[in-house]
Amino acid sequence: MRLDRYLSERHPTISRARWQEWIEAGQVRVNGKSVTKPAYKLHPDDTVDYTLPPDRPPDYDLKPEAIPVPLVYEDEFLLVVNKPRGLTVHPAPGHPHGTLVNALLAHSPALSQGSAAFRPGIVHRLDKDTTGLLIVAKTDLAHARLSDALQRHAIDRRYLALVWGAPQNRQFTVNMPIGRHPVHRKKMAVWEESAVLQGKARPACTHFTVRQAWRDFALLAAQLETGRTHQVRVHASALGHPVVGDPLYGGVRKPPRDCPPELANALEHLQGQLLHAYEIAFQHPITGERLEFRAPLPEDFAHILGVLEACRQREL
Repeated sequence: MRLDRYLSERHPTISRARWQEWIEAGQVRVNGKSVTKPAYKLHPDDTVDYTLPPDRPPDYDLKPEAIPVPLVYEDEFLLVVNKPRGLTVHPAPGHPHGTLVNALLAHSPALSQGSAAFRPGIVHRLDKDTTGLLIVAKTDLAHARLSDALQRHAIDRRYLALVWGAPQNRQFTVNMPIGRHPVHRKKMAVWEESAVLQGKARPACTHFTVRQAWRDFALLAAQLETGRTHQVRVHASALGHPVVGDPLYGGVRKPPRDCPPELANALEHLQGQLLHAYEIAFQHPITGERLEFRAPLPEDFAHILGVLEACRQREL
């Protein structure tokens, strides 16, 4: 049995996600040695030593705020939103208010407890400047089952990303562990496989397909097999094809010299990376019904694709 599962089953009032954070912080020992991998497999006669993780302090005064967020689906157990660019998912240092959580509380005060008091209802996250589909749980049972589906990779999540340059292969898979950058703590980075055993990184796998290619750009579809922080952005950058507009991973570049003025102007005024969670599919946690949703590209993303296609037509 996985270590995090073992602990969450022994203490059902503490979420599995909280145990994962506690394990990664080095607060659990197996056979006298600190273990920092939540997925560590226990064996017969192993001895597990730990103290219970403390309750999270109420760092944020969560208040409903009238922030418009497009709803894609809603029932009594969950809802699916199409998160706009520039909206932080939950309160964090530097963003105590004006988050998706604040908006959700104004729409539906009854949200699941979640894995922490400051992010009720949040099953998974998107970066502040990444747009697209996000599942939110209303009940604790729905949340627990959706979280389990994420752990089992039973929720299909697909992204569209405009990247610099055109990859050589139409389809390819990036299987590189991702962990915190050793110097820049706000960034993630790819690591060698050995870093997984050392607890410095976690396995990460992304399947890419080139949807369309231009001379200096490509539109990629990305399907996640794992869900690491900044995963698509980090893997694309590691290939030498960072997401256009990504300030952390090399996606902010000067347009090519012969770039048409309309395209150069659109690139100059981007407010974030062109990464969009356009499709999500999963089994309803209560009814078992298969749910599938798609979200159209945001206006700035669609505009740049239109400009690129217009430039290609003029060159033909």
